Amino acid sequence: MRTTEEMLDGLRVWVEHETPSHDAARVSALARHVEGQFRALGAHTRRIAGRDGHGDHLLAASAWGDDRAPVLILCHLDTVHPVGTLAANPFRVEGDRAFGPGVYDMKGGAYLAYAAFAAIAAGDTAGLRPLQVLYTADEEVGSPTSRELITELGRAAHAVLVVEPARDGGRIVTARRGVARYVVRFTGRPAHSGSRHAEGRSAIKEMARQILDWEAMTDYNRDVSLNVGIVEGGTAFNTVPAHATAYVDLRVPTPALAAEALARFEASRPYDPDVAMAIEGGLNRPPFAPNAATDALFARAVPIARRHGFTLAGIATGGGSDGNFTWADTPTLDGLGVDGDGAHTTWEHVRVGSLTERGGLLKDLTAALLADA
Repeated sequence: MRTTEEMLDGLRVWVEHETPSHDAARVSALARHVEGQFRALGAHTRRIAGRDGHGDHLLAASAWGDDRAPVLILCHLDTVHPVGTLAANPFRVEGDRAFGPGVYDMKGGAYLAYAAFAAIAAGDTAGLRPLQVLYTADEEVGSPTSRELITELGRAAHAVLVVEPARDGGRIVTARRGVARYVVRFTGRPAHSGSRHAEGRSAIKEMARQILDWEAMTDYNRDVSLNVGIVEGGTAFNTVPAHATAYVDLRVPTPALAAEALARFEASRPYDPDVAMAIEGGLNRPPFAPNAATDALFARAVPIARRHGFTLAGIATGGGSDGNFTWADTPTLDGLGVDGDGAHTTWEHVRVGSLTERGGLLKDLTAALLADA
């Protein structure tokens, strides 16, 4: 693998490409840069043109390998940080921490995938399975244009490794909750709140009653949570509001609980028959439930991590990733990216030492899977 200094230099370039999910041109620009780096390694590359306001996806594939199922590494290049964040929060190294927008989630892990590919390509690749690395442009907004591609490649793979950042001090992710997203629109009847209040039908009142019901679906004992994250509505102090909108995030740990919770939410009906309620949305990412195939991959990773000087532990987490789309068809291990903290914040950082530690883990685990018969 590359030295820590070499990795920091390479990672700096990736971080200094600002890539908010909805800025297609900037995400595509980084995809072109990464494509050039893979081509310099002799890799075959294919860029999938962006659509619906999102940037290009990039698939890099090894020149070695036969017709056996490949090992697939999943990455994303988009971040949540708007353009201009870099000026206020530049890439910098302070002790054992490297800061910068998206450095932890997940340009650090995305760079590790490139570094692991380079290290394997520089060695003896005779008899190895093919290796694919997919860089997507829209993971932070739910993978709307990459989900089909991820699912297709995942089903054809021997194993899937996801380089989302490690959790809670370097833990590997062995399960993730599924994510459902809904937009619920309420339509009532406007009226003057002073002279004609009785003629109005308040969309906001109806929304408030529904929110109390929905939030009551949260059950920590079953790891189900519902959050109404944004509400909008009304036009004036003295007008009964005719319109309101609620944005809902629902998290579920297993397919069975997902089916139960989604059915309950989608069965919501207005208390006031004169207020219409339209529910849009559904399951954005299916649950990545605990399973034997992931446990077997984790068991293979533990001794490799030990050889690189750290102890590996697993964790189930509430956030979704593109691994949610592959685990049901193909052995999938997540959280193989860098160790650090502060995802989506202005103090987002990676632990510098984890670049070589976890880079070595990713490279050696990938190589072991490539050597499978």
